[in-house]
Amino acid sequence: MRRLYHCIAYYLSWFAFGAVGLLLNLCCACLLPLPGRERRAPGVRRMIRRLFDLWVRWFHASRVLEIRWVGFNRELPAGTVYIANHPSLLDATFLLARLPDAFCIFKPALMRNPAIGPAAIMARYVAGDNAVDVVRGAAERVAAGQSLLVFPEGTRTLPGTVVGTLRPGFELIARRAKAPVQLVIIRASEGLVPRGRHWLLPPTVLPAWIELTLDRRWEAGDLAETRDSVREVEARIREVLAPGRA
Repeated sequence: MRRLYHCIAYYLSWFAFGAVGLLLNLCCACLLPLPGRERRAPGVRRMIRRLFDLWVRWFHASRVLEIRWVGFNRELPAGTVYIANHPSLLDATFLLARLPDAFCIFKPALMRNPAIGPAAIMARYVAGDNAVDVVRGAAERVAAGQSLLVFPEGTRTLPGTVVGTLRPGFELIARRAKAPVQLVIIRASEGLVPRGRHWLLPPTVLPAWIELTLDRRWEAGDLAETRDSVREVEARIREVLAPGRA
């Protein structure tokens, strides 16, 4: 009976996510043709943050998923490049519920998706096929005081591995914006929507858990040249997530 309750609560969570997300995107789709899109972007990002925060509260109330925040009991600085490992499909939603005035880098195909794209466009999330333009545009916004959330692996971590190969885009953006880089370490219970597992399948462990920890911070200029800095960040993630380490 306990497993049945958690499975029902899990599916209700996704139903609520889909219903609210559909309503938000319908509203944003109506606003897209109107002038002043850039002026509305901060308000849309605040709305997305509040909705994700409500989703976090739902998980706490239903007890289907325990979300642990480590080091988040202080005000987080904007104008920062936040990077994280990516074990679960839910990682971005939880981080966007806490990071100040944050935007993401989306795949171009997602921006064209009518169920996701309108809100992402109105919030001025970044997408593009030209990496140079993406780096330049993201850096300008970070330098102006916004926060950027990046998963340097580019996709969810392959199950059975600690972290995948990191891409250098986050370092190029931080260097161009003269902004600090903040690492977030994410740990999750087994089967919490990892790569290769459909979201319709309930987590292997219920109630599930996820832990988000503010880890090392590199101030502007602290990182070495691009190739070495990416290796440094990757080594830090492997060190913290090494098997047997608490």
